[in-house]
Amino acid sequence: MSRFTSLVALAASRSHKFLLAALLTFPALVAAQNLDPTRFESTIERFEARDAESMPPEGAIVLTGSSSIAMWNNRAAEALAPLSVIPRGFGGSVMGDVLHYLDRVALKYKPRAILIYEGDNDTAFGLELDLVESQLTEIIARIDAELPETRVYLLSVKPSVARLNVWEKAQALTARYEAIAAANPKVYTIDVVSSFMDAQGEVMTDIFIADNLHLNDKGNEIWGRAIKAGLMPVEARYEK
Repeated sequence: MSRFTSLVALAASRSHKFLLAALLTFPALVAAQNLDPTRFESTIERFEARDAESMPPEGAIVLTGSSSIAMWNNRAAEALAPLSVIPRGFGGSVMGDVLHYLDRVALKYKPRAILIYEGDNDTAFGLELDLVESQLTEIIARIDAELPETRVYLLSVKPSVARLNVWEKAQALTARYEAIAAANPKVYTIDVVSSFMDAQGEVMTDIFIADNLHLNDKGNEIWGRAIKAGLMPVEARYEK
């Protein structure tokens, strides 16, 4: 493991993109074979135990998705104030996991809006874009059927040094999100990509922790500002 970690660090420089792609292929394939959503059951049960102690109010904004949301769960309320939010991210998840747990991480709260960040792991694990899109379409249909006034926000798939090898695929998935939003007045996209790019159009290298994938304090500040800017134009008017 230590050898692999050191090689990934080497691959993180832009001059070693080809090495990064090779190194990440095997663990991505392994991960793709282990996507049983029940692997998150204990995490969801912890959310439910917290709800049993103090149920969040109805009419807030649920935040769900993979580790970029999950590792931000404890910062989200402050970063997005005065918006009322319910952080329910679970790290390592893909779109199919949100679909599986939609009732338990989102619909049960009767939120006015649901924000989803998925696609980062989906593309890295080699999942087909058609599958991810169909799962998202089903999520939106279920939200519309059960909570017809609830809005959906889709974050663009963020760039990262560690996943440069799938960046083109991630951009293609974001384009699909944008097409879905363009066809549905209750679905919005939030751009988090441009905030993470430097003047040369390359992903910034000082916004990640050592794995070059997850955000550090600077990255989380940028992340929070981008999300808040995307939510406020519509959601501020609904805040009590």
